[in-house]
Amino acid sequence: MSKHRATIEWERGPAEFRYASYSRDHTWTFEGGIRVDASAAPGYLGNADFVDPEEAYVAALASCHMLTFLAIAAREGIVVDRYRDAAVGFMGRNEEGRMAVVRVVLRPELSLRSPVPSRETLDRLHRAAHRQCFIANSVRTTIAVEAGMISPEEGEGGRAVGTAGAAGAA
Repeated sequence: MSKHRATIEWERGPAEFRYASYSRDHTWTFEGGIRVDASAAPGYLGNADFVDPEEAYVAALASCHMLTFLAIAAREGIVVDRYRDAAVGFMGRNEEGRMAVVRVVLRPELSLRSPVPSRETLDRLHRAAHRQCFIANSVRTTIAVEAGMISPEEGEGGRAVGTAGAAGAA
């Protein structure tokens, strides 16, 4: 079993510790030494120039889905030249009435080498990626995948158009 570590650091500084005035800015440091400036979401008095935990959560889900999809595609001999996902997370009240990221929509768009697989094949790969994604398997958020489809007439380096509806809940 693997372990994954992150160090989160915050310091009050000279400001008074009052809800409306303390800084939400902090850093995330990962094992490889990468540091990320983070804060609360702007709606919660955070710094819009920094990553907030909800954005990071959406990015982690999208990244995990992509990495899993790429592994499955490679094993099946489907050559992916480019993958882009403009994922969106939605805040709302969960079943217990608490604020949560209640839904994430992944919108992967692919550029594939010819021959371009069928919509059914891509849907199957996205469903498999969702089932095998470690992060999706770790959360209760509903995750929908609205995958872009390659237009066969565009051939190699074609751009993604339309959607393929592979969806699921974690």
